[in-house]
Amino acid sequence: MFDIGFSEILVIAVIALIVMGPERLPQALRSFALWFGRIKQQYRSVRSDLENEMGIDDVRRQLHNENILKDLKEAKTNFEKAGNDIKSTIDSTDSKQSSDDDQK
Repeated sequence: MFDIGFSEILVIAVIALIVMGPERLPQALRSFALWFGRIKQQYRSVRSDLENEMGIDDVRRQLHNENILKDLKEAKTNFEKAGNDIKSTIDSTDSKQSSDDDQK
């Protein structure tokens, strides 16, 4: 999410230690972690509520079903084409045999 490296975090920690002092820093970190956890929980809650209201799961299922139907239609087309190819091969073989039989 944020592109913060170890060196940046170390600089922030040193500045916080200098500004707040070693006595208040642990309490400040606990408060920060608590607020950060609450914000994260609110974000997840709002996101899940929006997904439920918008029916995201239904949309995903519908898209998945449409993809399956598309694949089935393609398979049906391929099978029909193969069947027609086989039928034309059989018909051409039968016509060759009947012309050979007529010549005899």
